[in-house]
Amino acid sequence: MNLGETQIEAGPLKFALQYRKEIMTDQGVCIQVIGQVNGEDEEILRFDCFDQTPHYHYGTQKKNERINLDKTTTGNPIGWTMDQLRSRLPEMVRRAGYDEIADQLDNFKLASLVGKKLDEVEDTAREMASGQRRTVTHKRGDEVFNVGNVRFGLEFRELQAANDRGLAIHVLSDVAGQEIELLAFDCFERAPHYHYGPRNKDIRIYWDTTLVPDTLEWTLNQFASGNLPNLIERAGYPGIVAELDKDLIISKVKDEIAPRALEIRAANAK
Repeated sequence: MNLGETQIEAGPLKFALQYRKEIMTDQGVCIQVIGQVNGEDEEILRFDCFDQTPHYHYGTQKKNERINLDKTTTGNPIGWTMDQLRSRLPEMVRRAGYDEIADQLDNFKLASLVGKKLDEVEDTAREMASGQRRTVTHKRGDEVFNVGNVRFGLEFRELQAANDRGLAIHVLSDVAGQEIELLAFDCFERAPHYHYGPRNKDIRIYWDTTLVPDTLEWTLNQFASGNLPNLIERAGYPGIVAELDKDLIISKVKDEIAPRALEIRAANAK
């Protein structure tokens, strides 16, 4: 069990926090509730307040019961977690299998001490969420096509460190006077994936190449079929969506961008 480096003592418990971004498809704040069992730290509860699949665990070193959160009904995962810690902590500790620690939390003085520390836990968690987010900045592309209020940048990328290569398509626009990458499609040979909001939340989706053997064709079809507004909406830029010229985008993709993208890929084939 790896404990978060930021630790807050609270009577019979300790809260450990860390920002997890090594999971390439997700990221977010991890809040661990730690208790002493036979003189050793033991993780009683863990709340993984992730962007895509937020969830929590009861008794990770006993039964490790995992329950997923529905963000539509629970709202912000950190806010939901803090609500539970303030209102249902003894009950959750008991369900995790730690009756003795739960009994201590039923003590008014200890409960008050833990409650005071939860403000510090929440402040720390929210600071981590805003300050440690993983984002990525790509080049804009070697060839850029202007299409109304968006641009498509084409670039053949050679990633020696990752032993990967392939065509990348960058979807760009101006946000508050600055060019921002809204979407990125890395149609690589080994680990193809795409990004929603690389400079925002950097949500990464890896293609299943058994189902999508040609990721470049798939990407171009998303543009040509008129799905770009939905992609940009999910990336977090509804203002850009409202100004899109959808017919122009479809025409430009079919007549210029798709043929050129396929040409660049063919020229770099091994």
